[in-house]
Amino acid sequence: MSTEHESNNQTPSWKSALALVSLALSLLLWLNGLVSSLQRPSVGDDLSRRQLELTVLAQGNLSEPIRPLLNAGDPLQSLQESLTTAITSSEEDGRTPSPELLLEQALLLQRIGKAEESKAVLKDLRSGTGAPSAIAGALLAPEASPLSEREGLLDQLKGSTLLRQWSCEALLGEGACNGEAVARRASTQLLSVTLLPGVGLIAGIALLLWELWRRWRGKAQSAAPWQGPNLSGLDTILLVAGGFVVVGELLTPLLVAPLLTRLLQDLPIDAVLKQGISVVALYGALMAGPLVILRLLLKPLGPGPQGGWLQFRWSPPQLCFGQALKGFLMVLPLVSLVGWLQGQLFGDPGGSNPLLELVLNGHNVPALACFGVTAIVMAPLFEETIFRGVLLPVAARYWGSAWGIVASAAVFAVAHSSLGEFPPLMVLGLGLGWLRWRSGRLGSCVLMHALWNSLTFLNLVVLGW
Repeated sequence: MSTEHESNNQTPSWKSALALVSLALSLLLWLNGLVSSLQRPSVGDDLSRRQLELTVLAQGNLSEPIRPLLNAGDPLQSLQESLTTAITSSEEDGRTPSPELLLEQALLLQRIGKAEESKAVLKDLRSGTGAPSAIAGALLAPEASPLSEREGLLDQLKGSTLLRQWSCEALLGEGACNGEAVARRASTQLLSVTLLPGVGLIAGIALLLWELWRRWRGKAQSAAPWQGPNLSGLDTILLVAGGFVVVGELLTPLLVAPLLTRLLQDLPIDAVLKQGISVVALYGALMAGPLVILRLLLKPLGPGPQGGWLQFRWSPPQLCFGQALKGFLMVLPLVSLVGWLQGQLFGDPGGSNPLLELVLNGHNVPALACFGVTAIVMAPLFEETIFRGVLLPVAARYWGSAWGIVASAAVFAVAHSSLGEFPPLMVLGLGLGWLRWRSGRLGSCVLMHALWNSLTFLNLVVLGW
């Protein structure tokens, strides 16, 4: 890679001014995003509660050696504490607790023998609207609700599998609700979100130890020489700050989101599917501006080295996938450790990506497909192009490989505008940067990023379905 830098007298003043304004706006937007993320709810508590719900449902279907591994204490007690915390937090924040949460709390209280407390919750819930309120009324006055009406209420009820199962048993009786099949399904879901990631963690730790041993013995393969776009630092600021942040994250939503809303509002489709279409269309529009800017910046540079300026180098595909899988497994225990330490030291600061909640609570297959395409295909391609395809090689040219990897990881983490997710995203960014450095392939980074997002996405789908 060439190390030529633009001198001040070769740089148009308008370009320097535009870069400076873009950088200032980006810093303001990122700072505001990080601060405001503390006010956004975290999906972490919802995930923990969904896992507890699966544990409760699966209890009768789990063998004794496996049961303690999945939950050391009483799952009903843990679930009661989780529901109480969620409801209390909503009330303290000035929000009305979810009717589904209140109904689940009432049904749980009924199951553990606290009938009067359950009845009090049902009476409060009955005054609302929607299926949970109607179910509360039917439970308080079962003689006034014919069988067909109770079955119709169950068809309208949304929420977790546990809530639907308990509501069915309370309204129709246990014999009408296929409890054994539900328990088997819950067991499969629970094992897939606990044991499979556990196997990945063990494999990742083994790979990390192997890599450290090889380095200690001097047998580690040397890193490929850096190849990337011969852009100046100013050009890179214009792309990342001006293109990615100002054009992509600020101007595009302001211009495109109202148009999408108008186009979708009259379509006779489910509201969740409208959200899915909006997410994938808005992300596609967000990608367009920065990629056009990148194309304009690369065009004067000519054809570039073998493999192109960005060095995707997908061939051979098995090599790319093998590198991606190895990087994914190695970074998994590190991100998990950082997340655990953060939780122990600071608790859950909130600020989860809103898309996580949409996936967790979305039961519409076409909508989930839209969310999946955005998270597993579009986001890895776009983000790796910007952060590991352009920013990392340019930063490495100026500051060296190590600091270039750190800088690109920090910008990658900050760009997600979540203070709570910053530490694990920083570690993930370091892992992706390390893979770009060791492999010399951007395609491997895209696949590793896609694997990471796939794990998150599938866990959300399994827990939420």
